[in-house]
Amino acid sequence: MTFDLSAETSLAGPVFWDRRELDQLLRVYGRMVSQGEWRDYSMAGLKDVAEFAVFRRHGDAPVYRVEKRPSLRLKQGQYAVIGEGGLVLKRGRELAQVLKVFDSRKFTVVE
Repeated sequence: MTFDLSAETSLAGPVFWDRRELDQLLRVYGRMVSQGEWRDYSMAGLKDVAEFAVFRRHGDAPVYRVEKRPSLRLKQGQYAVIGEGGLVLKRGRELAQVLKVFDSRKFTVVE
């Protein structure tokens, strides 16, 4: 009798972004900062989710959150972009595809 532990061992420990994913996230973040849309970010690595949150101003609630949930990788995709009200704007299996949601939107800063 053999057991496939690859799925379980990949979920052990905290979830965090790898170098390739961080590069993609920080490229989008840098572009939005240069346009004056975003000013701050935070990252969290928890037991079941990694989160990259962006803010218009330091201390505000996050404007957008990018989440990585490996438990959903075989279902609806492990990456998601979530808006201010908790609305899932895009979900998928590839981070680059999910981050394209920021390419198609016209952002305006509301004071």
